[in-house]
Amino acid sequence: MATLAGRSALVTGASSGIGAAVAEALAAAGARVGLTARRADRLADVLARCREHAPGSAMWPADLADPDAAATLAAAAEAEFGGVDVLVNNAGMPKRRHVLDLTPADAEEVLRLNYLAAVRLTLAVLPGMVARGRGHLVAVGSVAARLGPPHEAAYAASKAALTAFWESMAVDLDGTGVQVHVVQPALITGTELFDARPGDEEPLSDLSEGLPPRDVAAAVLGLIGDGRFERYVPDWFDQMASGKAADVEAFVAGVREWRRERLGEIADSGGVAAAPPPQ
Repeated sequence: MATLAGRSALVTGASSGIGAAVAEALAAAGARVGLTARRADRLADVLARCREHAPGSAMWPADLADPDAAATLAAAAEAEFGGVDVLVNNAGMPKRRHVLDLTPADAEEVLRLNYLAAVRLTLAVLPGMVARGRGHLVAVGSVAARLGPPHEAAYAASKAALTAFWESMAVDLDGTGVQVHVVQPALITGTELFDARPGDEEPLSDLSEGLPPRDVAAAVLGLIGDGRFERYVPDWFDQMASGKAADVEAFVAGVREWRRERLGEIADSGGVAAAPPPQ
């Protein structure tokens, strides 16, 4: 585990799920942790757990979909901690809809939070990191960024945009002392990503196969410790990503077949799933 004694960290989407697990892991590693999310009451519960390890931790409720929120949050965290050493961009939202059911507004909503909010906050704290000659910029992406799951076009695109920005940034920041990392989780349960939302479909994936948020937190600490750019959770998903890159046509054909089978299984079990598109 990375030792972060004397360092500070800022975690977005920290009121539950992956964000809460990452915040608590950073605090256990010795970092003072700044927490942000929209729900102040749940954020306060996570803060109390972080303060058991790092009494200097703090919280700032905010809605990062607001374009002005990032600069305000970055200024508050830097004033409180004297600088941000680790930024974990975790705030995000799902969007499970067949592409025929998506609107431009749906796609824009997801990009605003999952991609643009992370970029705004990163650019706000980056000058301070460069000036100090150290820092870690972490993005919580998704295997959807690399594998394009069905019925998640808007979500997958937002995570792909985030990953592409991080890749270019990793090269641009060479020699600055600032390290760039992205963790790509697969199916993680115990989060709100699969909760029912108005207009969204039930997940196609089998949630019984999911991993706990603490596995993503361990991957974040691992990346900070070893300096790698990207890690999958579980790690064997990197084989799927490389297999897709080697033969995209076969991958797309395979996912089409998987989707048909899953829709059939869900229908046979009495569940509700999106109807297939017209033939």
